[in-house]
Amino acid sequence: MEHLLRTAARVVLIDYAGRTLLFCGFDPGRPGFGDWWFTPGGGVEPDETVEAAARREVLEETGIVLGDLGEPVREEDVEFDFEDRRIIQHQFVFCVRLPAPPGGGPMPVDIADWTELEHRSVRGYRWWSAQEIRESDAAIYPEDLADLLESARPVD
Repeated sequence: MEHLLRTAARVVLIDYAGRTLLFCGFDPGRPGFGDWWFTPGGGVEPDETVEAAARREVLEETGIVLGDLGEPVREEDVEFDFEDRRIIQHQFVFCVRLPAPPGGGPMPVDIADWTELEHRSVRGYRWWSAQEIRESDAAIYPEDLADLLESARPVD
């Protein structure tokens, strides 16, 4: 199996109601393996900072423009298999609180800039509360996401 080493930025987006946006993904190379839920984010390009990658990935995956990200709440190494490759990823995780959108309700998500891979490997998305995460039997990453939601810095 091929190995891919990369640096990534992940972002825990938190809306005004304390919910976080998660994508439901699966491995097209192993469709019977099951689904998992994950935060927006992705690989850092050679010419960009981790913060710039986090902002770019969130914009591409959600249409949401981020301002100040603050410091990462976590830096970690993760490994996983995807499309016949072992991904060895050094990642930085940011938590960002979003303002309420005009008219209330969940922050709109725009997937117009998704890549071909995202269209092939993501079944959908939704906003989750910490309680829903704790009560779910779904595979959700990071595994302590409910704790991150509850401890995130408040909106300034």
